[in-house]
Amino acid sequence: MSKKNRSGIVFSTNPDFHYESDEPSEAETLPAVQQNLKIWLVKLGGNKVVTTVRGFIGSTADLADLGKQLKTACGSGGSTKDDEILIQGDHRDKVLTWLASKGYKAKKAGG
Repeated sequence: MSKKNRSGIVFSTNPDFHYESDEPSEAETLPAVQQNLKIWLVKLGGNKVVTTVRGFIGSTADLADLGKQLKTACGSGGSTKDDEILIQGDHRDKVLTWLASKGYKAKKAGG
């Protein structure tokens, strides 16, 4: 842990002192079988369409890795932010078949 996050602690003479931060720890990544993912199609301004994958439970590094694999499988760009995977374009069917082949429990959501 970096010293920047230790606000209010200057010095302690207690040799058994261990700093505990108030920040919640990252959730453990569930196995693919236990994940319950939802695939959404979001329409943005300017006729832009984005495929969104929501419901991933796990660390941000694992989410970014899954996002990278999905973007490669779809042959499209995108990003991962706010616990969502965003893929440019309408790739719901590709994403659904890829996730099912990897053992994820996923389904289309929205209208």
